[in-house]
Amino acid sequence: MKITLVRHAEVQEKYIGKYNGHIDIALSENGKLQSKKLAKSLSHENFDKVYCSDLLRARQTLEAFNLDCEIVFTCALREKSWGKHEGKSFEEIQKSGIIYKNFTQWVQALDGEEILLYTKNVENYFNNTILKDDKNHILILSHAGCIKSILSLVNNISLEKAFSLHLPYAKCIHLNIK
Repeated sequence: MKITLVRHAEVQEKYIGKYNGHIDIALSENGKLQSKKLAKSLSHENFDKVYCSDLLRARQTLEAFNLDCEIVFTCALREKSWGKHEGKSFEEIQKSGIIYKNFTQWVQALDGEEILLYTKNVENYFNNTILKDDKNHILILSHAGCIKSILSLVNNISLEKAFSLHLPYAKCIHLNIK
């Protein structure tokens, strides 16, 4: 099975570089252009099925694609919720009194979903829904945290290492799963 992981395109400027979580943000004008370029670069791919986050930024990215296959919109591929810290930058969060010491301490100190529960839910959906699908080539259009959680799983690397990976807007990663 071939899986193509795609991070949504660029969001509105005031949300760039923020912990956006479940905020339903639209794409920026640049993000709309990125979506078109991304769709064109993947137009030669024959996707059998698409799994897409139900959040607006992912759905708007997918709008640029001309696909003739089943599309599943799901909350299971959302970004991690950051609770009261959503929409804030790293610096803004630190000003509120939470100081970064290490990855584990940081993600546990922030509000919202507990990181291990979040990654376990992503893993369960990936293993029990996506990998059990009988399709040959699947597109997953999601968010940085979700994609990094999947990469942690399939590459057998720590969450800390996966979350340290640079994953720009409209980035795609191809996986071959046996």
